[in-house]
Amino acid sequence: MINLFDVYSLFDIEPVRASGSYVYDAEDKPYLDFYGGHAVISIGHSHPHYVKRIQDQAEKMVFYSNSVQNTMQKTFCEELEKASGVSEYDLFFCNSGAEANENALKLASFHNKRTKILSLKGGFHGRTSAAVNVTDSNLITAPINRGFDVSYHNLADIPALYKDLEKGDYCAVILEPIQGIGGIYEIDDLDLQKIKHACNKTDTILIADEVQCGYGRSGDFFAFQQSGIRPDVITMAKGMGNGFPLGGVLINSVKIPAWKGMLGSTFGGNHLACAAGIAVLEVIQEEDLLAHARKLGEFLIHELQQIPEIKDVRGRGLMIGLEFDYPIADLRKHLLFENHVFTGSSSNKKVMRLLPPLTINHTQTVDFIKALKKSITATTK
Repeated sequence: MINLFDVYSLFDIEPVRASGSYVYDAEDKPYLDFYGGHAVISIGHSHPHYVKRIQDQAEKMVFYSNSVQNTMQKTFCEELEKASGVSEYDLFFCNSGAEANENALKLASFHNKRTKILSLKGGFHGRTSAAVNVTDSNLITAPINRGFDVSYHNLADIPALYKDLEKGDYCAVILEPIQGIGGIYEIDDLDLQKIKHACNKTDTILIADEVQCGYGRSGDFFAFQQSGIRPDVITMAKGMGNGFPLGGVLINSVKIPAWKGMLGSTFGGNHLACAAGIAVLEVIQEEDLLAHARKLGEFLIHELQQIPEIKDVRGRGLMIGLEFDYPIADLRKHLLFENHVFTGSSSNKKVMRLLPPLTINHTQTVDFIKALKKSITATTK
């Protein structure tokens, strides 16, 4: 008998279908999705355009390797440039955020031949070998992963980080412009500019991990764009495929030129993945989801700030953290089982993460606020 490897704490709920901002169980009970499965659902569950794109492509061709021409990859690049406003990068396709960060770190080391990495406390970059070594969690880092030196700096002490960078012995700085699992902490624009300046001075590669905060989540296509910097490498995944496994690395190819065999992926950028990814980019543009995320995010943040039990509301767009004076496990369970709303946790047990689909509407947002107030009252009696 084969059993599942028991590594997940599971809620006793099984969604069997989904549509828009809701998932439904076997009894067809709707659950409002204010978490998007770890910020993966960018354009809503089962979006008609997305479904049609995948269906049409599946009928034609699902997969062939990267040893042949694939025009869909070029179409993806064109749509990504239009949607993001980012240009003069080369794109490498992969399958997940961890894989994107693995390749980013490898590229940085190819460039300057160094191995030491600077990362931020509270950051999360994946569970694979190099990515987990630059993730601030000893619990999930096995001895075999600790193959190179990593220095962790506190987000609140950027001057110390800047001073350390000036030594010139770092291979790369990897950071999330808005930390996700860490509790929705945003790096100040001026601090990002200073970090980039120090990287330029010392030939250190700046990797912007946009796996969670990218793809419109912040109200900008990439969260770093507000600061005006130009990272050397940008990593993407989660919302990129709206549930289809899809990741990518944007590379400043002037600084890091490609050579044959430098990177590789069996499944990365396959035909079905490209269909899913192109559909996401088309919907983001056609439905103006960046502006929608900004506008609805401002409303949501303002309304949440009026709830006295919430100690702090932080974030941007539809990437929001709610900090309470107490652990929020019971509050999240009440929201889920009594009011049928999915929300997210963080490594800070007092912080709730809100990462709804970018297509969430005003009425659903008001419904969430009402449900949250009910659950706060019920769990603080």
